[in-house]
Amino acid sequence: MASPSFNGDKYRSYLHGEEEKNTKWRFGSAPNYDVVDKLFEEGRTKVWPPGSLEEKVQNLVKTWEMEMFHKTCFEDYKSVDPNNYTFSLNGRKPITLEEKRKLGGGYNSFMQTSLPEKYRGYNPAEETVESSHIAFTKAFPRGFALEVVHVYSGPPVIVYKFRHWGYMEGPFKSHAPTGDLVELYGIAIFEVDEQMKIVKVEFFLDRGELLGGLMKLKGDSCGEEEALSCPFLRSTG
Repeated sequence: MASPSFNGDKYRSYLHGEEEKNTKWRFGSAPNYDVVDKLFEEGRTKVWPPGSLEEKVQNLVKTWEMEMFHKTCFEDYKSVDPNNYTFSLNGRKPITLEEKRKLGGGYNSFMQTSLPEKYRGYNPAEETVESSHIAFTKAFPRGFALEVVHVYSGPPVIVYKFRHWGYMEGPFKSHAPTGDLVELYGIAIFEVDEQMKIVKVEFFLDRGELLGGLMKLKGDSCGEEEALSCPFLRSTG
C-alpha cells in the first residue's frame, strides 16, 4: 500500500498543491485542520509507526473524509473512483455518490435511522449538507477527531476499527454545551481498486452513541435509543 503525497498536510493528501488549484471547495477555500489535528495528537490512543499499514490506512481515511465533506465536484475526488463508488451504512443498500448527495451528504450520510420521526433527536430528512455541517461544527469547535485503532486487513479489502471524538463545547440544536468528551466507535470496510482508489465503503456504527452524548443534560446518562423513557429526548425531533 503506497504512501500518497501530502503536499503540506501531514495526514491528508489532495488538499494543497498545484493539482488542487482548480478544486471547488464547499466553503470557498481549502479547509484548515490545524485545530482538529492538535486535538487528535493530544487525544489519540495509538501512535502508529511511520510507513506502517495502520498509519497508511488512517491517512487514507482522513483524506477520504476531507474530500467527502469539503469538495463539491465529484471530478475533484482523487481518493475514490467516482464512477464506481458506493456507500452503505449498517447493512443498508449501497448508494452512489449522487444518491448520497441527495441524502444531504456529510454527517447526514452517517445519521440515517429507522426511528420514527418524532423520536429523532437529529432528523437527517430535515437537514442539508450545510445545516448538518454547521450543527456539528458548532457543537465541536475544536473539531471531531478521527483515529484508526485497529486494522484487521489490508488492501484490496481494508477492514478497520475507528474512534471519533470531540468535546461538546458549543450548543447542538437546542442542547446547551456540556464540555464533556463525546466518543463514537465503529467498524468500516474500504474496498480499493488497482490504483488504490476507493470503490466501496461500508460503515457499521451506532448513531445513538454520538447523539446521546450531544443531547444529554450535564450529568445525565440517557442516549438516543432510550428516547421512549428519557425525558429530555421525548420532546426532541
